[in-house]
Amino acid sequence: AGNIGQLVGEVSAALKTVCAFEVVLVDDGSTDGTAAEFIQSCKDLGAQGQLLQHKTSVGQSTAVASAARHALGRFLVTIDGDGQNDPADIPALLRAAQEVAPSAEHFCIAGYRKNRQDTEWKKLQSRIANGVRQRILNDQVPDTGCGLKLIPKETWEVLPYFDHMHRFIPALVCRIGGTIRVVPVNHRARHAGVSKYTAWNRLWVGLVDMAGVAW
Repeated sequence: AGNIGQLVGEVSAALKTVCAFEVVLVDDGSTDGTAAEFIQSCKDLGAQGQLLQHKTSVGQSTAVASAARHALGRFLVTIDGDGQNDPADIPALLRAAQEVAPSAEHFCIAGYRKNRQDTEWKKLQSRIANGVRQRILNDQVPDTGCGLKLIPKETWEVLPYFDHMHRFIPALVCRIGGTIRVVPVNHRARHAGVSKYTAWNRLWVGLVDMAGVAW
């Protein structure tokens, strides 16, 4: 809440003259009015929206999996709900997808936050994590933590599901012989709220997961 209404408006503005679209929101057990703000925003804008609600918070990977399962479109674009990703970049992802699609059955268009608007400490954590991941997985992306990605729904349906898998989507697409394309995207400071992620609640599970993905 506080971010989602503005985000829906920006998605609508970015796509209404480009293609038919729907906005799928996964409310992952929140208690702050997110769902009501989303529904009202879709009504006000005349945008097609789909609200999925988990009774309790089950985490980002399960949230993304819920959205992918229920989404109606050919292409799935993931975007963080905090407004730091810029929906104005989605058409660039779509253009890249249209270039790749004729020659690749499976692919991922990955955003790259070139000028990241986060604290120096958070950026340092990401640089270390991205470096280690590249050495181990060679997933061809400089910024797997960027929430802005596009993959065909057909590709999503053949990826293995596990908790925290959202951090490894490019590596999992590489695993099935898919093509990776990186597109520089904008990144913004949060409009409202605070991040629930910390170095400690990501580090250890990340290392375990990386070992599993490498295997």
